[in-house]
Amino acid sequence: ISFEVDGVHPHDIGTLLNQEGVAVRTGHHCAQPVMQRFKVPATTRASFAFYNSVQDIDALIAGIRNVQKVFT
Repeated sequence: ISFEVDGVHPHDIGTLLNQEGVAVRTGHHCAQPVMQRFKVPATTRASFAFYNSVQDIDALIAGIRNVQKVFT
Protein backbone atom coordinates (compact mmCIF):
# COMPACT_ATOMS: atom_id res chain seq x y z
CA ILE A 1 0.00 0.00 0.00
CA SER A 2 1.54 3.29 -1.10
CA PHE A 3 0.50 6.36 0.83
CA GLU A 4 1.26 9.98 1.63
CA VAL A 5 0.88 12.04 4.79
CA ASP A 6 -0.16 15.61 3.96
CA GLY A 7 2.73 18.02 4.33
CA VAL A 8 5.34 15.37 5.16
CA HIS A 9 7.99 14.16 2.71
CA PRO A 10 8.00 10.36 2.36
CA HIS A 11 11.69 10.15 3.29
CA ASP A 12 10.91 11.87 6.60
CA ILE A 13 8.09 9.39 7.18
CA GLY A 14 10.45 6.51 6.46
CA THR A 15 13.09 7.87 8.83
CA LEU A 16 10.69 8.30 11.74
CA LEU A 17 9.04 4.92 11.19
CA ASN A 18 12.46 3.27 11.00
CA GLN A 19 13.35 4.77 14.39
CA GLU A 20 10.25 3.05 15.77
CA GLY A 21 11.19 -0.29 14.21
CA VAL A 22 8.61 -0.12 11.41
CA ALA A 23 10.02 -1.05 8.01
CA VAL A 24 8.64 0.77 4.96
CA ARG A 25 10.00 1.75 1.57
CA THR A 26 10.07 5.29 0.22
CA GLY A 27 10.67 6.70 -3.23
CA HIS A 28 9.44 6.07 -6.77
CA HIS A 29 8.93 2.30 -6.43
CA CYS A 30 9.89 1.82 -10.10
CA ALA A 31 6.86 3.87 -11.14
CA GLN A 32 8.49 7.15 -12.21
CA PRO A 33 6.20 7.71 -15.25
CA VAL A 34 3.07 7.35 -13.14
CA MET A 35 4.53 9.53 -10.39
CA GLN A 36 5.42 12.23 -12.91
CA ARG A 37 1.98 12.04 -14.50
CA PHE A 38 0.26 12.67 -11.16
CA LYS A 39 2.97 15.09 -9.95
CA VAL A 40 3.82 12.95 -6.93
CA PRO A 41 7.51 13.26 -6.00
CA ALA A 42 7.56 10.06 -3.92
CA THR A 43 5.40 7.89 -1.69
CA THR A 44 5.80 5.68 1.34
CA ARG A 45 4.94 2.02 0.85
CA ALA A 46 4.01 -0.56 3.45
CA SER A 47 4.01 -4.16 2.28
CA PHE A 48 1.99 -6.87 3.95
CA ALA A 49 2.32 -10.65 3.68
CA PHE A 50 1.18 -13.79 5.45
CA TYR A 51 3.80 -13.36 8.17
CA ASN A 52 2.58 -9.92 9.31
CA SER A 53 0.63 -9.77 12.52
CA VAL A 54 -2.02 -7.45 13.87
CA GLN A 55 0.72 -6.00 16.08
CA ASP A 56 2.72 -5.07 12.97
CA ILE A 57 -0.25 -3.17 11.58
CA ASP A 58 -0.89 -1.49 14.94
CA ALA A 59 2.77 -0.41 15.05
CA LEU A 60 2.47 1.09 11.55
CA ILE A 61 -0.66 3.02 12.50
CA ALA A 62 0.91 4.26 15.73
CA GLY A 63 4.01 5.28 13.80
CA ILE A 64 1.99 7.23 11.24
CA ARG A 65 0.15 9.01 14.04
CA ASN A 66 3.50 9.91 15.58
CA VAL A 67 4.69 11.29 12.23
CA GLN A 68 1.58 13.47 12.10
CA LYS A 69 2.24 14.77 15.63
CA VAL A 70 5.87 15.58 14.87
CA PHE A 71 5.12 17.46 11.64
CA THR A 72 1.91 19.29 12.59
